[in-house]
This record gives sequence, C-alpha cells and structure tokens, in this order.
Amino acid sequence: MLASEAGISPDLYPSEDDLVYEEEILRNPFSLKLWWRYLVARAGAPFKKRSVIYERALKALPGSYKLWHAYLRERLDLVRSLPISHPAYESLDNTFERALVTMHKMPRIWIMYLTSLTEQRLLTRARRTFDRALRALPVTQHDRIWAPYLALVSLPGVPVETSLRVYRRYLLFDPSHIEDFIDFLITSQRWQEAAERLASVLNDDSFHSIKGKTRHQLWLELCDLLTRHATEVSGLKVDAIIRGGIRRFTDEVGRLWTSLADYYVRRGLYEKARDIFEEGLNTVTTVRDFSVIFESYAQFEQSALSAKLETVEGSDEEGDQDEENGKDGITKLTKKFLHGFWLNDDDDVDLRLARYENLLERRPELLNSVILRQNPHNVKEWHNRVKLFEGNPARQVLTYTEAVRTVDPMKAVGKPHTLWVAFAKLYESHNDLENATKIFEKAVQVNYKAVDNLASVWCEWAEMMLRHKNFKKALELMRRATAEPSVEVKRRVAADGNEPVQMKLHKSLRLWSFYVDLEESLGTLESTRAVYERILDLRIATPQIMLNYAFLLEEHKYFEDAFKVYERGVKIFKYPHVKDIWVTYLSKFVKRYGKTKLERARELFEHAVEKAPAEDVKPLYLQYAKLEEDYGLAKRAMKVYDQAVKAVPNGEKLNMYEIYIARAAAFFGVPRTREIYEQAIESGLPDKDVKTMCMRYAELERSLGEIDRARAIYVFASQYADPRSDPDFWKKWKDFEIQHGNEDTFREMLRISRSVSASYSQTHFILPEYLMQKDQKLNLEEAVDTLKRAGVPEDEMAALERQLAPAPANVPVSDGSRVMNFVSAGVESQPDGRKVTANNEDIELPEESDSEDENIEIAQKDVPAAVFGDLARNVAEDQDKGAAAEDNGSNSNLGALERIKRQRRR
Repeated sequence: MLASEAGISPDLYPSEDDLVYEEEILRNPFSLKLWWRYLVARAGAPFKKRSVIYERALKALPGSYKLWHAYLRERLDLVRSLPISHPAYESLDNTFERALVTMHKMPRIWIMYLTSLTEQRLLTRARRTFDRALRALPVTQHDRIWAPYLALVSLPGVPVETSLRVYRRYLLFDPSHIEDFIDFLITSQRWQEAAERLASVLNDDSFHSIKGKTRHQLWLELCDLLTRHATEVSGLKVDAIIRGGIRRFTDEVGRLWTSLADYYVRRGLYEKARDIFEEGLNTVTTVRDFSVIFESYAQFEQSALSAKLETVEGSDEEGDQDEENGKDGITKLTKKFLHGFWLNDDDDVDLRLARYENLLERRPELLNSVILRQNPHNVKEWHNRVKLFEGNPARQVLTYTEAVRTVDPMKAVGKPHTLWVAFAKLYESHNDLENATKIFEKAVQVNYKAVDNLASVWCEWAEMMLRHKNFKKALELMRRATAEPSVEVKRRVAADGNEPVQMKLHKSLRLWSFYVDLEESLGTLESTRAVYERILDLRIATPQIMLNYAFLLEEHKYFEDAFKVYERGVKIFKYPHVKDIWVTYLSKFVKRYGKTKLERARELFEHAVEKAPAEDVKPLYLQYAKLEEDYGLAKRAMKVYDQAVKAVPNGEKLNMYEIYIARAAAFFGVPRTREIYEQAIESGLPDKDVKTMCMRYAELERSLGEIDRARAIYVFASQYADPRSDPDFWKKWKDFEIQHGNEDTFREMLRISRSVSASYSQTHFILPEYLMQKDQKLNLEEAVDTLKRAGVPEDEMAALERQLAPAPANVPVSDGSRVMNFVSAGVESQPDGRKVTANNEDIELPEESDSEDENIEIAQKDVPAAVFGDLARNVAEDQDKGAAAEDNGSNSNLGALERIKRQRRR
C-alpha cells in the first residue's frame, strides 16, 4: 500500500480543504449533487487532480450524462492546442470509448467523438465509428450523424469509392438530397453516374428540388453535362433527350440546339453537327434563338477552317522531312496511284472557306425565314424576302409563288394584293406580258378582305395595259370589272351564305373613278356621260365626282346640263360636303348669266343660305351681296348684309359688321352707318366686340363734329372696360376729353372710371388681369390692400354699391340710350342750344386726383342723402352719438358718407 502510494504525486491527494467534500462523499458516494459541488469547488485545480475526481465520480455514477459531458469537454479543451500526434489524443479516444459503454444512446457524445476523430484525420476509425453511431442511435436522430459523416467523406484524400458508397447509403435514408450527390459526382468527375442520376430525377414527376431549382434548370444542367462530356457518357439517348427539351422548353431553344450540335462536334461527327445547326436555323421562331445558333454555327465553321489551315501547314513541313529521309516503297506507290483522286484529297480548305462564306451570305435570308415563321401572313416581310434575291429572277418567282400560296388574305398583316401586283410587274419588267396577264387573272379571283384591294388589282391590270399602249384592252377590263353580277350569281352566293368581295366590286368608288378617267381620256362624251350616270345610279358619287361631271359638261358647252348636275348634287349631299358644290354652282351661274337671270340667281342664293349652317353661311352671303351690288339694287344688297350679320356666328359678326358698314358708307354715305353701328351694339355681340364697335362709332361721331354723341358712346362703352385691365380704352377717352371736353366732363370721366373699377372689384371680387399675371399667389390680405390702394373701402363701398344697384332717375342723353348702373355723361346738348350738367350731385374726389393737369381746381359738392338710402341710417345707429358736436364746424373737409352719418345723429 505504501509502495503504491509512493508513485503518486502528493498534489493528487485530498488537501485539508477537500476533507469536507470527502467526508460528505464517504457518507453518500452515489449523490451527483455532492460530486458536482466538489468539482465546482475545485474548478481552479490542475486538470490531473480534477481528472481523479471525475474518474472517482464516474466509477460511482457511470450513467451520469452530466459528468461524462463535462469530463469529455474538459479533455477536448485540453488537447485542442496539441498536435494530433500527441499521446493525449489516444487517451481522449479511450475516454470516449469508455463513455460510450453507457452513453451510446446520447447523440451529443457521439458527435463530439466523431468530430474529434475527423479532426485527427483517422478516416477508417472515424468511418467505422460513424457506422457504430448509426447502429446505436434511433433513426429519428440519424440526420444529426449524417451531416458530419458526409463532411468526412468529402474531405480530400478520401477514396472516391468510399464516398460514393456513403452517399448511396445516405440517399436510402433521405432521397431528397440527391442533388448533393449529383454535385459530388460532378466534382468527382463521375460523369456517367451523374448523368444517369440527373436523368432519373427529371423522369420523376414527384421530385421537388430542395435547392429551389426548376425542372428547366435541371434539364439545362443535364444537356450541358451530356454535351461537354460526350465521350465519357454512354448509354443515354442524348439526341432524344435534348430534342425533348427543345419541344418542352421553348424559351431556350437556341441554347439546346447549340448544345446538341456541340455534342456531335465533341464526338467528331462534324457533318452531323452541321445538319443540327441547319435544322436549328430552319426551325427556330425567334430572332434571339436564331442569333445564338448562327453565332455558334459561324464559330464552328471558322474553327474548322482554322484547324484545317494549321493541319495543312504542319503536313507540308512533315512532307519535306519525309522526302529528305525517304519513304517506304508501299507508301510511295499508294501516293502515286491515289494522287489527284478527289476522295483522297485532304486539302479541303477551299471547301471549308466556301462553306463559311456561304453561311455568312445566307444570314439575311435565314433571318427573314425566322420572321416569316413567326407570322407567315406578314406581307411586308415577303416583299423584303423578294428584295434579298434581287438579280435572281428565278428565286424571286419562286418566292412570289410561295408567298401567294401561303398568305391568307383574311389573316394578312398588310395589303395582300400587293404581292400579286408585284408578281405581275416582275414578269412585266422582263417583257413577259402573257404570264403577267395570267397572274392578274388569278389575282382577281382571290377573295380579299376588302373590296378596295380587289379594285386595286383591276386598276393595276388596266394601268399595265395602258403602259403598253393597249387602250382598248384597258377599257374592256374596266367594263368587265364594273359589270354588276347577274341575278343567278347573286342567288347562288346568297344560298352559300359567304359573300365574296367580287359581289361588291361593282360599287367600288376607286374602280369607277379610274374608269371614268379612262373614258374621259380615251372614250367619247356619250360613253363618259353614261359612266357618270351609272355612278349616280349606284349612289356612290362624291362631291368631287359631281364637280368633275359638271366641269366635263361645261367644257363641251352643255351649260344647262352642267347646272342640272349641280342641282342633283345639292339635293344628294348635305353640309358640310355640299359647300363646295354650292359655291361652285353659284359662281358659275352668276358668271354665265349675270343679270339676265337675276331672279333665278336670287332664288338659288336664298335656297343656299337657307340650307347652310351658321359657320358656312358667310361666303354665300358675301357672294349674294356681290351679285346684288353688280347686277341688282344697292338696297337689296344692304338687306343681304343685314341678313348676313344676323346669320353668322358670334365670332364672325364683328368682321361681317365691318364689311356691312364699309359697303353702306360707300353706297349711302357715312351718316347711314349710324343705324348699323347702333344695331351692332345692341345685337348681342361679345363684350370685347361691343367695346371695339363703340370706339369706332365714337370716332365716327367725333369726325362728324358730334362731340356729345361721341361722349355718350364712350359712357356706354365704359361698362365693358375695366380701367386696370383695359387702359387703352380709358386713355383714348381721356385724350378725347382733353381735346374736346371741359372741367366737368373730365371730372365725370374720372368718376365713372372709379365707379367701374369699384364695380369690377366688388361685384366679381377679382383682381385685374395684370396683377394676376404678375403674381398668381396673392393671398386675401394682399388683395384687400390692393383694393384699398384703389380707393375702395372694404365694408362701406360694398354696402354703398348694393344700395346703388338700382338705376338712378332717368337722365336723357343725345341718342335716347341709358347706361345701366352709371350716371350719364357730364354735359349734354338741350333742344334750346344751351349746355347743362346732367348730374349736379357728384361724389367728391379725394385730394389726390388722377388728372395730369395739376392747375385744374375741382370744386367739391355734397352728395344728396337720397343716393345712399337706408345705408346712412344703418351705419349711424352703430356710431358714438357724441361725435357730432366735436366736429360740427369741419363738415366741409369730411367725405360724403361721414357727413351723412353725422347729420343723421343730429
């Protein structure tokens, strides 16, 4: 006993501090809590001493997971900084083995042990331990073991066969991770099995990728695998697989075709690869796929050409060396016999170069074929295809033949008849009229979508005959085209229920227009008139055709017949189409007969203006008035002008009144125009036009010396002119008063200006236009300030305007008119010749006068209380009654409203 103790270090024995824990353990050695307290208390002790405590505790409690886990964790931390060849690792592994005797159902212990073995790179031992763990643990916990197991077999240096077997076992446990196995096979360059596994995945309709890959992506991966490793993969039908992808995934057709061709290239089957490229170019339907295939095809041909050039250069060098070194007799004999035989010619550089150039030359044609496969009824693309073969009539004929057979007129994009016309013109350009005629014969039998298409074919056919001076044939074609189908044909078509365009051709306006042009040029007058009459009978005539018919008759001196045509035209058509017919008819009639048939001309004009709408009646009235001026009476001309100004729309009334006034002044003198001016002002013209007319009227009166009348007109027009937005009017009135007025009339103008300004401000509460244009963002306070600066009090002037809204007592003016809302002009002429003031009670002006003449002294007058009505009474009740006595002597300096207030208080 003492000898054995002599080999143990004294530090491992319990110290005095440990006696407490030792005594407790002696009393109860199977208490985990006591052992754990002992270990926690000796947390700072050396590991050897703690290991002794762990070993004693585990000997007493071998089934304690807590003790084993803590012990193994400390041993792992101890060896972490040591090299893997250190003996401590062996001791650690033995400890794990002892722990697994009782902890074989604990996955965490297994994972710790397996991780340690993996770090030690003990591959065989780790693999066997993984197998033991899988056998020991329940299957529900195998997923925790497989993750580090797969990491182990994926390490460099692990035999591939071992890894494959592990992965295959793993797929038996979880088949959904087959994508990881495929990736591992690709990484391990096991192309055959990778392709087989990927094909099986694609054949499984229930497969769902855990990596989020679509079947499209998996299919492309399989195609890439098969094509890039064509020589390593066998047993799979690569051609069928890729073609299946082409049929299934239409958005990657170009890539799949190039993959299939690449597969044959890698296998050395170059002609088969060319066939695949050609097939792909002739089947794709998108330009993108075409570009992918064509670029790959061109690169393949270029690579083949380059490789052949390098081979030829290398063989020339070897041939020179063989000639120097000498050759075998049999080789020389073979070379001699096969020399020049084309099948034995290895130098096919010219052939490969021709292939490459031919491919590049065919690109526009191939691209056009792709577009036509998208829509074979695209007429424009067929024309473009014909242009590609310019200079090759045979190919153009074949292309046109294919086009007219392929394009369905009902589905065509564009005008299908242009194909037939261009086809016939191709033969015509080569002086083959017989075949061109045959083409047109077939073209007119096609059931087009629109009648105009068929009519265009007939017209082109006739034009071809005209170009070759066959005028008789051209007229026969037009008669044949415009012939109405027989009753029997109509009945048969009605029974079928599908009416072709040929049944409607005889009503084609384009065809009849061309026919009538031919008759006018080549036929007689009678035949031309017959064609025109037939057009009228079919009710397909247009206003232009009516005019042409009438012009034709006039050229041949059939004037009455021409006028009958005009009459028929105005009965057939309505406005606005009949406008040109009326204007031409009336002008021609007046020019022809003048004053000889004046009454008939008047009836025509009356009928014309009666039917015409307001916007089209002005030229007719002017033409009517011109007739009366030239051949009739001036009085009737004035009557026509009077009717015209009432009939035209408001926008043209001002211009019409100007013409009316000018003609009246020319015929009857200037005084006669006064009635017209008054009529214009009262006719309901727009305010702007009324103001313009008033200014011209006033200028007329001023020129005649009628100053009072001119002033009254200015007073009337002032209600339409805001002083702040229309300063021109007020400047003109101001100049007039300065030149012809006096102090009273000038003051009256200023008063009216202020009243009008207040009216526009208070009634509408809008700012002048120039202020709104200057600043669109004026707020309410700025607007009120602007009105104050204009001399308009906020509350008082508003109330004053409401009281003054009724018109004051009637004040006569020179022309008997009265201006609403304003006092009449200042000075008027009385019958006895003296001048009196029309309004003796003016609102006094402030000290700051707008007059430019500062030397004029303006007398102030009181405003009668009757002007204000109840306004002054209502305001006076709200004021202080003691203010009247304080300012009794200063009434002469107060405003009108304030004086009224104070008088009411008294």
